[in-house]
Amino acid sequence: MAKVLTVNLAVARRNPDTKAGGQTGIDKRPTDAAVTVRAPGPMLGGLGSGLAGDLIGNQRVHGGDDQAVYAYAREDLDSWQVALERELDNGVFGENLTTAGLDVTEARIGEQWRVGSHGLRLEVSRPRIPCRTFAEWLQLRGWVKTFTAAAVPGAYLRVIEPGTIRAGDDIDVVDRPDHCVTIGLVFRALTTEPELLPEILEADALPEEIRRRAENRV
Repeated sequence: MAKVLTVNLAVARRNPDTKAGGQTGIDKRPTDAAVTVRAPGPMLGGLGSGLAGDLIGNQRVHGGDDQAVYAYAREDLDSWQVALERELDNGVFGENLTTAGLDVTEARIGEQWRVGSHGLRLEVSRPRIPCRTFAEWLQLRGWVKTFTAAAVPGAYLRVIEPGTIRAGDDIDVVDRPDHCVTIGLVFRALTTEPELLPEILEADALPEEIRRRAENRV
């Protein structure tokens, strides 16, 4: 059974990317409390994160309904621990949910997850694209390039039905589209293999921004 290992909320800090400036919420740490999850609204002018008590520093490019919740698999963090030869705690990639027993890279766009027993339903929307803040936070030279080459980006999720979530909650995949457009495929199409962009149009639940980019490639 897939589970939420930890729910991670931001500790506000100065953005390590001095060019970007301002605050960042990339430093996320596990909480034992139950957390309310709801749709945050638009990227600009909305609540930012889908998790109450979380922080989105730069709402020009982060947060909003299509990036309400970020999930990353503990199994993938474990692989990175080996590759990077350093310990990686849950939340260190800025993920809200550290999961176990679920292949996040192979999750399909539009796939829906029921999480816990308090009504929460999430929908897979898009992969995470690495940024300078992520690299500066981990203090790894060439990290954006390394992360991109690995193509294990984690998944952003929309909030379809609000609810509460806490560490240990089960994750049930309750609706899986019959297309094969996965988080991994969309990530590669947006980064290293743009020739794949026409293929991702099969997914009805693509964010509009990504759909327009793919349509322009056709």
